[in-house]
Amino acid sequence: MPVSGIAHEVREHVSYLTLDRPDSLNALTPALRDRIVELLAQASADPDVRAVVLTGTGRGFCAGADLRGGATGGERVPGDVARTLRLGAQRLIAAVLDCEKPVLAAVNGTAAGLGAHLAFACDLVLAAESARFIEVFVRRGLVPDAGGAYLLPRLVGPQRAKELMFFGDALLAADAERLGLVNRVVPDGELTRTAREWAARLASGPTRALALTKHLVNSALDADRPAAFAAEAWAQEINLTTEDAQEGLRAFAERRGPRFRGR
Repeated sequence: MPVSGIAHEVREHVSYLTLDRPDSLNALTPALRDRIVELLAQASADPDVRAVVLTGTGRGFCAGADLRGGATGGERVPGDVARTLRLGAQRLIAAVLDCEKPVLAAVNGTAAGLGAHLAFACDLVLAAESARFIEVFVRRGLVPDAGGAYLLPRLVGPQRAKELMFFGDALLAADAERLGLVNRVVPDGELTRTAREWAARLASGPTRALALTKHLVNSALDADRPAAFAAEAWAQEINLTTEDAQEGLRAFAERRGPRFRGR
């Protein structure tokens, strides 16, 4: 059954996921969240998809989880909250981190709470000048969720992560770039064009090599040196069986540009 609130199309080997609930700053309902997980899984499995772009419409990239429904009915028992997070927000962030294709966030406006962590989980982040990132949890008396305490220290270090999470101040796009949370800030009117250009470059690259590189980088901070080196060696072993690796070596020997096919 189609899920409202998201537009999806595959164009020139890029899967474009556009959150489309502008009246709520693209806050995520459970159904919308699950649809993004499904589309990321499809992108991983589809050999014709070689990159993913995640963006939003209107003034917001994503304002986080849609809380307008209020508390659920019935008595809450121990384990309910943990289960909801594990199967909900954490599952979404894991789907981005585990996607076998590079995922590019094009942050067009406010990214708050879960929405900020959704952007930070992506492999590359472009931000419009008007974008801002907010660790909104402290404003509600809540503990950060959606993998925030896992992602932020790895991106900016523990001290900066605590500053963002303890105060909950809005972080402007330029400051996010300075801290290393954003790869590049562009004028609002150039965000879509730049995202398409970056996506085209990713989609023309050696797709399996990028998937293995993503896995190595994402797992490096959780591994000791012997484990990291072993993973690197096996990634090389696996990648050298791909058509793209063979094409890259032939192109080098023939002194021409490679023509990667994502195989």
